[in-house]
Amino acid sequence: MTALADHRDGPRDECGVFGVYAPGEPDVARLTYFALYALQHRGQESAGIATAPLGGPLMAIREQGLVSQVFDEHMLRSLIGDLAIGHVRYSTTGSSHWENTQPIVRDDNLTLALAHNGNLINAVELHSEMLGEDVPFRSTSDSEIIAALLANCGAEDIEQAVAQVMPRLHGAFSTVVMTEDRVVAFRDPHGLRPLSVGVIESPDSAPVYCVASESCAFDLLGARYLRDVEPGEMVILDASGLRSRMVAPGQRRAFCVFEYIYFARPDSRMGGQRLQTARGRMGEILWREAPVDADVVIAIPDSGNAAARGLARAAGLRQDDGFIKNRYVARTFIQPGQQLRKNGLRLKFNPLPEVVEGQRLIVVDDSIVRGNTMPQIVKMLRDAGAAEVHLRISSPPIKNPCFYGIDMSTREEMVAHNRSVEDIAKLLDADSLHYLSLDGVYEAVSAGDAAVGGRESHCDACFSGDYPLVGSSSATDKFALERTELPVLQ
Repeated sequence: MTALADHRDGPRDECGVFGVYAPGEPDVARLTYFALYALQHRGQESAGIATAPLGGPLMAIREQGLVSQVFDEHMLRSLIGDLAIGHVRYSTTGSSHWENTQPIVRDDNLTLALAHNGNLINAVELHSEMLGEDVPFRSTSDSEIIAALLANCGAEDIEQAVAQVMPRLHGAFSTVVMTEDRVVAFRDPHGLRPLSVGVIESPDSAPVYCVASESCAFDLLGARYLRDVEPGEMVILDASGLRSRMVAPGQRRAFCVFEYIYFARPDSRMGGQRLQTARGRMGEILWREAPVDADVVIAIPDSGNAAARGLARAAGLRQDDGFIKNRYVARTFIQPGQQLRKNGLRLKFNPLPEVVEGQRLIVVDDSIVRGNTMPQIVKMLRDAGAAEVHLRISSPPIKNPCFYGIDMSTREEMVAHNRSVEDIAKLLDADSLHYLSLDGVYEAVSAGDAAVGGRESHCDACFSGDYPLVGSSSATDKFALERTELPVLQ
């Protein structure tokens, strides 16, 4: 199967994880399937589900492709059990091969299945150490390093294993682990990647607890969002219900602020608020920071939708659909011919001359990374008759790579690297360009809620270059975190 070229100019998504403990539930695999379906935006390269009846054995199906392509009715019926975990993946460490799909199953001193979202910045050191101890690896991903450490640390159970291993892990790790009798989830001490707890309640049965990267997975299952897993916390889903243990407290919080802007689904809740609302506020602040004489506001669908509505609302301008998006372009067996490649972006976006012709446009999107796509978008709008094109971006300029689980390219590939905003506007052929300020981002995210916090409790290194974890800024010298191949012990 051949994927079409990715026409999004933003960062590549990361991964999504889910776990559920539900003795007596007739179909935990189906619950997990629909949770992963809700989390599909976090990774489109592979999907997997592992299940187990209480007492084992563990069973897993994982394959490259979308959730709906990997699983069918027959597969779901074969995944029987009382507990399950699931994973959708976009590769950041370890290339896109079947061996790197998840959940990872290990049968060493402990038998477990693991699903991980994030990146370890000390993966090379840990991997070398374990190879020296003759621990075998079947993949080239840092996720298997976590699984191998847990399975081989000599602990009597998974809770002891997590308590021993977690302090050795440096970087981002929102992780779900399943053994023969429980599901355990833990989050790195800085809380870089999201992880939430939910509950499915029924008057006729005990509550069913689950964990997921985003609360939108709970909504699809009819579950109620309870809270976020705290940074450094381990939560346990077992016969006792929901238990918690703080393993690595007291670290500087550094939740990825880009989750608010781009990664998470707009209907998810993070930091106690619905992201659709925060993104709308970003648009309102964009207008306040950079008003311009214009006739109509349009979004780059779907990433710019909420900010465009907020900007139009603040400006008192008409908002319309300047583009029609083809929502079925994820994958194809057919490669376009040479002539179609020249118009490749039209496979995904088609402008509407009836909306844009003769109009002064404000065009809203959430980010620009490489700057490969936006010039084509501007050209399409001008070819459709736009009088002016004013770009408004609901994030600051991205100038630095991410070492914590997001593929943002290298500095040299980023359009904002060593360029002024005026230079970028000229390169994109825009009449004007304004990026939302970092202060504006935090104003929109917090909305006066002190509990959300500002820069002191978030990571904004992709904008500012201020990396919250010691040693991150030099990590590329020893570990190219985008698609590093770790050696495999044969």
